[in-house]
Amino acid sequence: MKVGHKEIATDAEGFLRHLDDWDKTIANKVAENEGITLTEDHWKVIDFLRQFYRDYKITPAVRIVVKELTKRWGAEKGNSIYLHQLFPGGVIKQASKIAGLPKPKRCI
Repeated sequence: MKVGHKEIATDAEGFLRHLDDWDKTIANKVAENEGITLTEDHWKVIDFLRQFYRDYKITPAVRIVVKELTKRWGAEKGNSIYLHQLFPGGVIKQASKIAGLPKPKRCI
């Protein structure tokens, strides 16, 4: 994937091969390729996933994301329906791809 003048290595599904390549410019390009324009709420999910991955070296299950974001946002936005509106390609799979994380093991 080309971002600016830099070639970024990805796998066949578009996940970054090297976590250290990620930055917000790359996230925006991946999101664009996914048909998503990132909003503040997208970034909150992305930031949560990146922090969780830094802490535990795995991506969280969707129920953990929903539970944590419900605490932070309240029930109106911290629910799977809202999260699927943000990431229609799959909350964990698509958000992880945009966040520059490896493809979650639980995703097909």
